[in-house]
Amino acid sequence: MARLEAALFVSREPQSLRKLAQLANLADGTEARTLVRQLNRYYDASACAFRVEEVAGGYRLLTRPQFGAWLRRLHRTPVETRLSAPALETLAVVAYRQPVVRAGIEAIRGVQCGEILRQLMDRDLLRIVGRSSELGRPLLYGTTKRFLEVFGLKGLDELPRAAELRVAATSAAGPPSHNMTSDTP
Repeated sequence: MARLEAALFVSREPQSLRKLAQLANLADGTEARTLVRQLNRYYDASACAFRVEEVAGGYRLLTRPQFGAWLRRLHRTPVETRLSAPALETLAVVAYRQPVVRAGIEAIRGVQCGEILRQLMDRDLLRIVGRSSELGRPLLYGTTKRFLEVFGLKGLDELPRAAELRVAATSAAGPPSHNMTSDTP
C-alpha cells in the first residue's frame, strides 16, 4: 500500500489503475483499485487533508477542497483566473457537441468566438481534434483531459443532462414571483 501511495504522491497527472499497478509493483489494476479504496478509508478515518480521487480517467492524490484557499495563501500562488461567462458558454457548447466546428459554436452562441476558442486552447481546456469533411475542411474542437481535471469529471458522460440542468435552474431561481406591481420587465 505504501508503494501505491508513493506513486500517487509523485504523479503530476492522473494515473490509470494499470499504470499504478506497474508503478507500485502490484499484480494488476484490480489490486490497485482495492488498495486505493483502503487508502481512502484510512484517510477518511484519520481525517486526513487529502484523498485519492478519480479524475479524467485516472487517479490522483488531491487535497480536500476545504483546504484550497489556505494552501494558496501558504504558497502565495495567485487564485486561478476565473473563466468569463462567454468562455464558459463556449466551453459548454464544445463539451456537449464535440467534435464541433467553429461555425457550429457561433451558430449556437450567436456571436463570433474565435478569440475565446484561442484563450480556451491556451488554457489547455480545448484542443483541435481534427478537420470536418465539410466544404473548406474547418477545424473540429473538443475538450481536453485538463478540462476533465479542472471540472472534476471522470469522463464526459458525467456532464449533467438537460433535465438535470432545468431542475437546478428552477430550484436556484426559487418559487415564481406573482408580484404584478414590479416596473421591471
